[in-house]
Amino acid sequence: MAETKRQTVIGFIGTGVMGKSMAGNLLKAGYPLLVYNRTRAKAEELAKLGAVVKDTVGELAREADVVITMVGYPRDVEEVYFGAGGIFQHARPGTYLIDMTTSTPALAEKIYKEAQARQMFALDAPVSGGDIGAREARLTIMVGGDEEVFAHLRPILERMGTNIVLQGKAGAGQHTKMCNQIAIASNMMGVCEAIAYAKKAGLDPQNVLRSIEAGAAGSWSLSNLAPRMIRGDFAPGFYVKHFIKDMGIALEAAKEMGLDTPGLALAKRLYEQLAEAGEENSGTQALFKLYDR
Repeated sequence: MAETKRQTVIGFIGTGVMGKSMAGNLLKAGYPLLVYNRTRAKAEELAKLGAVVKDTVGELAREADVVITMVGYPRDVEEVYFGAGGIFQHARPGTYLIDMTTSTPALAEKIYKEAQARQMFALDAPVSGGDIGAREARLTIMVGGDEEVFAHLRPILERMGTNIVLQGKAGAGQHTKMCNQIAIASNMMGVCEAIAYAKKAGLDPQNVLRSIEAGAAGSWSLSNLAPRMIRGDFAPGFYVKHFIKDMGIALEAAKEMGLDTPGLALAKRLYEQLAEAGEENSGTQALFKLYDR
């Protein structure tokens, strides 16, 4: 296994809040790592740990056996893969591609088909777990693509996450991530309202949390984000602006399938109100600010 790691060169594109930790865990596992980030300074910490920083996407793609992308928006994914100087223009036949950005199912399918045409292999593999899950290599990874490609890449995915499930064909990983975001959207409203209610009732919110998180109200957001709300810690584990993007993708996909999602629509409106108030670069737990005033 050690020999395989030495021979498998991984290229990681996008070293933001989550990408930096994910790439760092691959370094810790012994993989040779190439990194690229539009803001080079954000890759320097990984360089100090042994990663090689590349100046362009094309330079990275030419040298990597596996290319992982973790960028911001579907338009960024499109540019990184299909743009001039992008992955498809420079990667070798036989290269494995893993897009871990939360993007659209349609774009995941487009990448898969283009990879097939170029004798490459592609998975869509969005993640959940936030900055903590990324740092501790405990991400949930939702995968779409071919079973044999998934099996080949699973050892790499296991260095970044623990709950790793092949959901189906190309695009299935992105559809599953939409299910995840839909569930979180309404849950976040409930968590904020519960903590705001506790404060208005003159209770100790931390003490209330001790009671309700162990029962039927329990959720990841309640246990991990409510304490941040109570402390007034609104630093991003996951950006408000990216959550708005995700909810937009989910609403559009739901509309295409003829599904009404009123809870999701309300959550998106509230988060857009939050962003308009200057909180787009805060963590999603900043929704609490709309209630706590």
